[in-house]
Amino acid sequence: MTNTSPGRAATIEDVAREAGVSRAAVSKVIRNAYGVSPAMRERVTAAIDKLQYRPRHAARAMRGSSFTLGIEIPEFGNQFFTRVLTGATRALEGTGYQLIIAPAEPGSKWGYRALESLTDHQVDGIIAISPLVEPAWLERLATAIPVVMLGRHDEGAGYDTVTGDDRAGTDAVMDHLIELGHRRIAHLTIAESMIDPSLASPHAIRLATYLDRMTAAGLTEHAQVARVGADDDAHAAALDLLGGRDRPTAVFVGNDQPALGVLRARMELGLTAQDVSIAGYDDIELAAHPAISLTTVDQDGERMGERAIELLLERIKDGRSAPERYSVTPRLRVRGSTAPPRA
Repeated sequence: MTNTSPGRAATIEDVAREAGVSRAAVSKVIRNAYGVSPAMRERVTAAIDKLQYRPRHAARAMRGSSFTLGIEIPEFGNQFFTRVLTGATRALEGTGYQLIIAPAEPGSKWGYRALESLTDHQVDGIIAISPLVEPAWLERLATAIPVVMLGRHDEGAGYDTVTGDDRAGTDAVMDHLIELGHRRIAHLTIAESMIDPSLASPHAIRLATYLDRMTAAGLTEHAQVARVGADDDAHAAALDLLGGRDRPTAVFVGNDQPALGVLRARMELGLTAQDVSIAGYDDIELAAHPAISLTTVDQDGERMGERAIELLLERIKDGRSAPERYSVTPRLRVRGSTAPPRA
């Protein structure tokens, strides 16, 4: 058994002695690392709770500042993340901090390994863009290091969130398409395995809002949801969706990258915006190109990246511990990819 003196904060060594394990084992449990047995996790967690150990402050005091911040990117093919990185880099100017980028494991939908790698490199704070990482896992990570979850509407007590208002953005798209006169509106979103409604991810909210709006407009019979596992699949899915006799007159795509594949399919089928209107989400740089002219939702990725850095620095430099929730108000950018349907 371990006794700490009154007024003295428990250390990682105290926890190790209390749990009867090594200091390294305690570190692994705190980081939720791979290879930790349930029994060891239970012993260490019980010791942490008993001693009221706060690893974030102890660890940072022990090692000092590395003046690096980490950002986990789930995929480099999505140009929206380039906007986020641009904003984050801009916010770091003059701070003395450097940004370390950790790509998620190829083919992974989780991001655990990338987040662990950043922790192992002793960054001072982490921006996580992980749609399916469990909130409880993030809470444990946030006890060891400041964390900002970007793009997911969490209510975690230990970390901050930066999001766009996905319901308002989807409402803007649906208002636009319905006002143009569209009734057969389809929604192209990511694979079901990539959406967990309980985690309130952007795609889950966009899908739910689309279905709500179709129901409210009395268009339930025309609602159609198509799913793709990767952006490259969007072109093939769009050919199937638009090639049938009962094709939709409009397609709302969950983000811009796959919307480009839908635009390509429309062109190959010899269709125009009057035949099939296409709207995306994110307003990547390519969307405004005259040859693309994609109607889309701008959720200001630069501001999201910038605010995520600001929140991390508030925790690191100012000692803020209360969670912050920051939401960007989206704006619909109407361009040539949408038009009233043919009579």
